[in-house]
Amino acid sequence: MPVIPKTKPYRVGRSKTGLGLFATQPIKKGTKIIRYFGPLLDSKKAEDDAIENKYLFELDKRWTIDGSIRENVARYINHSCKPNAESDVKPRKKKIVIRAIKNIAPGDEINYDYGTDYFKAYLKPIGCKCDACEKKRAKKKAEERAERARVKAKENAKDARKAEKKANKKTDELAKETAKDKAKQRAKAKAKSTSKSSASAKSDRAAAKSRRPAVGKRVKTKSSPAKTLTSRAKAA
Repeated sequence: MPVIPKTKPYRVGRSKTGLGLFATQPIKKGTKIIRYFGPLLDSKKAEDDAIENKYLFELDKRWTIDGSIRENVARYINHSCKPNAESDVKPRKKKIVIRAIKNIAPGDEINYDYGTDYFKAYLKPIGCKCDACEKKRAKKKAEERAERARVKAKENAKDARKAEKKANKKTDELAKETAKDKAKQRAKAKAKSTSKSSASAKSDRAAAKSRRPAVGKRVKTKSSPAKTLTSRAKAA
């Protein structure tokens, strides 16, 4: 790691993606922070055009800066989709300067947008790890969790309604069966009572019939005492 003079408003430190460049002093918007430099590569030369690394910074169609050298502290600046700095490219001077586009507080990580080509080639395949993308992913995950919870709650409510409907149906069926059993019991009791009443009436009729005199027969009755005495007096 290169030694950085204390007069410089930045330091190299640990970030989410490895190493990064952090502000050690307040940096005002529009301030030049650091220069991105390294050997110039000529795309017309086969040996230069064959060089490949993630620190190549294109100035124009012909010239590219190879920022992989140790002295280029600007190579530690990470990409951000919502940066606080930008790359000020000067093709004619073959120079690149990183400039603040926001007020940067001490402790904040300095970052800039690497551009569409770099993003597609290196960042998109693995997923961008900048704060903006991390927050976007976290928000998306939270929304997905909320949606899953909503769907689950809806399903639970639906299941609860089904269970309640099933319970009500079972209660109604039980009530109907109970009412049916009671009706059967009442009918049975009524039939039994009717049968008993009929037998009793039949018995009463039989008893009454046995007490009635037979048709065409005289019933012998005892003479009263008074009548017997009169008959005796007449005989005397």
